[in-house]
Amino acid sequence: MAQTNSKFDRVILVVLDGVGAGELPDAKAYGDTDSNTLGNLARVLKEKTGRTLNLPNLGRLGIGNITSIAGVAPKKAGEGAGAFGKARELSNGKDTTSGHWEMAGLVVEQPFRTYPDGFSAEVMAAWVKECGLPGYLGNKAASGTEIIEELGREHLATGKPIVYTSADSVWQIAAHEEAFGLQRLYDISKAARKICDGMGISRVIARPFVGNPDKGTPFKRTYNRKDLAQHPFGKTVLDLLVDAGVPTLGIGKISSIYAGHGIQKNIDTAGNTDGIRVLIEQMKTTKKGLIFCNLIDFDMLYGHRRDVVGFADALEEYDRAMPAILAEMGPRDLLLMSADHGNDPTYRGSDHTREFIPLLAYSPATRAPGPFDLGVRGTFGDIGATVLEALAGDAARSTGAKLAGESFLAKLTN
Repeated sequence: MAQTNSKFDRVILVVLDGVGAGELPDAKAYGDTDSNTLGNLARVLKEKTGRTLNLPNLGRLGIGNITSIAGVAPKKAGEGAGAFGKARELSNGKDTTSGHWEMAGLVVEQPFRTYPDGFSAEVMAAWVKECGLPGYLGNKAASGTEIIEELGREHLATGKPIVYTSADSVWQIAAHEEAFGLQRLYDISKAARKICDGMGISRVIARPFVGNPDKGTPFKRTYNRKDLAQHPFGKTVLDLLVDAGVPTLGIGKISSIYAGHGIQKNIDTAGNTDGIRVLIEQMKTTKKGLIFCNLIDFDMLYGHRRDVVGFADALEEYDRAMPAILAEMGPRDLLLMSADHGNDPTYRGSDHTREFIPLLAYSPATRAPGPFDLGVRGTFGDIGATVLEALAGDAARSTGAKLAGESFLAKLTN
């Protein structure tokens, strides 16, 4: 299908992984009442350290209008730029896969299965036999850093990989990058993925780590993790872009979330700092299509570990990068920033939180004084619908695909 009548040459979509914007109406059903990643983070940061969250550049785009954020005042139209809003999740769940898939138009109505008591002895035995392993350790719900501290020494002594899960639909496998071998970890994770396809499990995550406390170096997870997701159950916005001849580039774990569907090229990154660097580099050289970037540290390093100061520092690092990002924007470029779920670092436990996601949009083509209000969007899919209209124009409408979401592009261009 040929591209026709596109309104923009390029869309840059940045997912601030885990940066939620307040509890959804059904948060109680998920045990997440009063969760608010941005709001609670700013409040507790001030209580713990005496300093306020400093986000002047995101503030100009209206992030302080989305939810109450101590230190980030809401802006009136004419005091900033762009547009702000928030979106609710229709999917059953609060994990990476359901959030990202819904953003691309697929609502996950049947929730992925979770295994809070670990996986059955029969399943584990089949996996051990398939992979020729000496056994396994763990097989329980646990924090990734804590279970490595608990079982890392035994893993080094026995060669048995560490298996764990969480409140999310995940089968995670931790192994020492050097002693066990990175490729071997990937191979046994692929074997687990085949088993998980029949168990309704969203993701298998290979979690490599290094170090040896007995030799003076603490255990530390590396950025060589690999996510192996289920295949999407239908075509997404990403597939439709490719069908329309629109180039698609992923930065971070994007391609793995969609099991490779709809992403023509992907650049793996080592956390937020590296992801921001790659994003700016690609904005300098990739002038057509979708640049889709996921910044993982908010979630992986700070949300799950309930590290308020680290989370705040990471947000401020991204805010400091905003002028460089905006400097690469041309008149036919659109920047969208959002999240895939919440991960309130002040909340009990260590899991994701069921929240609205923030929405910030900016284009030099926008004529209205900003920041202005895009309202409460009925689904994460509004983001994908907007991307599709911006880059594929008439070609998007001619597919006949029934994806969730309503484009808000007209509000940005009229």
